[in-house]
Amino acid sequence: MSIKIVAKNKKAYHDFHIDKEYEAGIVLLGPEVKSLRAGRVNLRDSYARVKNGEIWVHNMHISPYKFATHAAPDPMRVRKLLLHKREIDKLIGKVQEKGFSLIPLKIYFSPSGKVKVGLGLAKGKTQYDKRQTLKKKEAAREMDRIRKDYR
Repeated sequence: MSIKIVAKNKKAYHDFHIDKEYEAGIVLLGPEVKSLRAGRVNLRDSYARVKNGEIWVHNMHISPYKFATHAAPDPMRVRKLLLHKREIDKLIGKVQEKGFSLIPLKIYFSPSGKVKVGLGLAKGKTQYDKRQTLKKKEAAREMDRIRKDYR
């Protein structure tokens, strides 16, 4: 059984240089897990913060599960991430450095059925870097087109 990716934060790769990736568990309620299985999550403007030695995800939108029998939780509520203490200490040190942020890159189900968040230690790109990335991507596409025509 392989991992099932529910959502990716494509904008994160455009706006940030991803230095290192971490895998974290996340504390969810029952209806939220059902919504994730249905693919109803948005990571676009989400970010993670360290507070009291714990890591919390903000702005992750998980739509309410429409077949839930009890009141649905707030879709934009702050959710706790589960990491080992050593990993949290490393991340605290890195985040305190100038320019580093914690960005959720993807959310997926592990082979054991647990919900995991791919968390990236990221540094913001400048507008110039974003343009350079787009130029490289376009050049690679053009080379692939040319290579395809010669076959």
